[in-house]
Amino acid sequence: MNKYVSREMKPTRFGFGEGLRYLGEKYHEVVVLGADISNSVCVNYFSEVFPERFFSIGIAEQNMIAIAAGMALEGKVPFVATYGVFAALRTTDQIRISVCFNNVPVKIGGAHAGISVGPDGATHQALEDIAIMRVLPNMTVLSPCDATQTFQATLAALEQVPGPVYLRFGREAVPDFINPEMEFKVGKGQLLIDGYDATIIATGHLVWESLLAAEKLEKEHILVRVINIHTIKPIDNEIIIKAAKETGAIVTAEEHQIIGGLGSAVAEVLAQHYPVPIEFIGMHDSFGESGTPAELMNKYKMTSKYIAEACRKVLKRK
Repeated sequence: MNKYVSREMKPTRFGFGEGLRYLGEKYHEVVVLGADISNSVCVNYFSEVFPERFFSIGIAEQNMIAIAAGMALEGKVPFVATYGVFAALRTTDQIRISVCFNNVPVKIGGAHAGISVGPDGATHQALEDIAIMRVLPNMTVLSPCDATQTFQATLAALEQVPGPVYLRFGREAVPDFINPEMEFKVGKGQLLIDGYDATIIATGHLVWESLLAAEKLEKEHILVRVINIHTIKPIDNEIIIKAAKETGAIVTAEEHQIIGGLGSAVAEVLAQHYPVPIEFIGMHDSFGESGTPAELMNKYKMTSKYIAEACRKVLKRK
């Protein structure tokens, strides 16, 4: 039974801003760098309280990463944030060499991730960032599912990971449903619903859609397991292999290209340890477009309806 209920609709980026403010109060070595869109990515939560530790670099994202790396080498813990298309794609060279090669604690917030950015269109919809960030040595990749978990992930980026972190979150208000008491441990997935017919492995905003899909399927007497993978790298091999052995069929769900994203990461684990039928929900080798979040999520088949359909399909291959 789906025991999860949304307390409110809240953008995941709000959780990031609240996390920055909390860390600023607790750790004096935390500094924050912005790239001219401070309010949009919620770093203003920090800058308004700690203006002396906030640095506005302007529309110069590559320079921002290089400055953050220098600060990290001098003992600071820099958090930088901008839209995911800039945070992960425009700055890849600087992240690879200045941050990851040196293995310094730069924490990168990639905002406005996924198709649900909506009207901003293809240029601003980060759909390739997981693939790019997870291939970089020393990089940890976090993809929390709601605002509460984004707050937890922001704290974990500093308190649990000594090196670089890429933290992905969205713009639009989504259901905030995770119990704040639920432990957030980097590298460990969360079993949200148990079941034995098939498993949905989801990340980010599609965790909620997966819970809704499980609810639909339960009415058809199909009991699916729902797992939240909030850490794409290092991925939780154990929970994935266990699900494959116990349910025999997997559906992955992500607001990202299925090539190189969560689906690819899960398929890699299964191919090496316990192959089972798998279906992929996500962007199928396409750019997005302008539209309302709801229109785009439906057009590109990332809602609970299509996740449920994928479960029915994978069960026929079981």
